Amino acid sequence: MADILSQAEIDALLSAMSSGELDTEQIQQKDEKKVKNYDFSSPTKFSKEHLRTLEIIYEHYARLLSTNLPVYLRKNVQVSVVGSEAIKFNEFTNSLSSPIIMGVVNFAPLNGSIIMELGTNLGYAMLDRMLGGNGQPLEKSRDFSEIEQIIIEKILVMFVQLLREPWKNVIDISPVLSRLETNPQFAQVIAPSEMVAIVTLSIKIGDVEGMMTICLPFLTLEDVMDKLNTKYWYSTMQEMHDENYEMYIESMIRKVDVPVKAVLGTSTITVSDFMNLQVGDCIKLNSLMDQDMDVYVGNIKKFTALPGTERDSYAVRITSVIREEE
Repeated sequence: MADILSQAEIDALLSAMSSGELDTEQIQQKDEKKVKNYDFSSPTKFSKEHLRTLEIIYEHYARLLSTNLPVYLRKNVQVSVVGSEAIKFNEFTNSLSSPIIMGVVNFAPLNGSIIMELGTNLGYAMLDRMLGGNGQPLEKSRDFSEIEQIIIEKILVMFVQLLREPWKNVIDISPVLSRLETNPQFAQVIAPSEMVAIVTLSIKIGDVEGMMTICLPFLTLEDVMDKLNTKYWYSTMQEMHDENYEMYIESMIRKVDVPVKAVLGTSTITVSDFMNLQVGDCIKLNSLMDQDMDVYVGNIKKFTALPGTERDSYAVRITSVIREEE
């Protein structure tokens, strides 16, 4: 009823039009609807709802990375989702420059693979940190050596394993890192014209900040597209109480392998003596038989102990615990 004009309003409108105060052309232009061109060669297969759900999934993934990466790097790590978009696959590959760190992940039981592309500055920083440095990237990019690729591959395997839980509310996946590529020419896993969803994450390791890009082809997610909506997501998502979350974090930490070594002693010899060592030669150490030895967890001295045996194996008996304040 509010859209129906009264007789007085009709008379006022006719009077304004006859006097020239109201332009009929402007009224027609306002009523015209804007037409948007549609590209039939690349139909929009990812809606805003799909992209928003993918962001929710990878926000959870970002929290897992923030928790697990410091265990490996022993440095503060912050991970957050920057955004998402739907583009053609060739637009994604054209943005890649050599060298790259690209993991092709088999997204079983779904058909096809996804791509995880890590910024090279982050790769160099992780390598520097894993090899005992401060975690600084190189000033100039270069190709990765075989040893560096093996280390990066182990890091990416951890990245891939963490994908299971964020996707649990949609589908139980068993992702496997198929291969690591450092050349963008080998990034052709689907046709160039196929549509993909791109989720971009920002990773900050200490003072070094870079991007990680997740490329999710429509062909891979086609079977679960109906589940990629917030209504389905929240209906299946179980609330995790703080107490349960603490227990989960504790259980994750307990599964982490840490190297432990007991140092019997040290010695200094010449290179010539070292080169001439033979079976049966003795090296004199700077410690006594009954003297406590240092036990290291990683590179941190945590215990002192006495040497001994346990059944048929060498062993040490802990004599004291070294606290951090000590």
